Amino acid sequence: MLEPFKEYLQKKVAITDEQFDLISHKLKVKTFSKNEMILMKGDFSTQGFFVLNGLLRSYSIDAKGKTHIIQFAPEQWWLSERNGHFNEPSDFFIDAIESTQAILMPKDFINEAAEIVPCMNPLNSTMLNNAIRFMQKRINMLLSATAEERYLDFIKLYPNLTLRVPQWMIASYLGITPESLSRVRKDLAHKHFHP
Repeated sequence: MLEPFKEYLQKKVAITDEQFDLISHKLKVKTFSKNEMILMKGDFSTQGFFVLNGLLRSYSIDAKGKTHIIQFAPEQWWLSERNGHFNEPSDFFIDAIESTQAILMPKDFINEAAEIVPCMNPLNSTMLNNAIRFMQKRINMLLSATAEERYLDFIKLYPNLTLRVPQWMIASYLGITPESLSRVRKDLAHKHFHP
């Protein structure tokens, strides 16, 4: 079951089969059923997830009970709640939108793996920088982009999710109402068919 993760790493860094065998003993594969709650707000979690198949999401719920989706994690995406790395309770919930198989990795996995496979260090740095860039772009889109621009960016980032998640979840991720999303989709369909 770890084979897809090994292939993923081998595309990113020069890691041999033997090196992967040495670092993989701390990894566990777990299956989550559809709608299963994986992490509750306030829990302490030091695990990260690498999605093999299926779909996870992280989200918060505000004082009025409204859901705000922070991230989707389809196949070959990473998802973690960073507070756990600092021994602080989680700010977010994580659940499975679909039946999902994911690799669970402890927070120190990459650092420990880098002691055996030094080329993991640049990968870790790249992943952290990409995560920061992703969040900065996301914040900027929420602050300044139109609903249409946000939706087009969503499609570019998550090309196969529009048919896999309910529209209200996409609207939640975009920070707009489902009605606004419906209008955006109608406008885009009209533009596409009536140039």
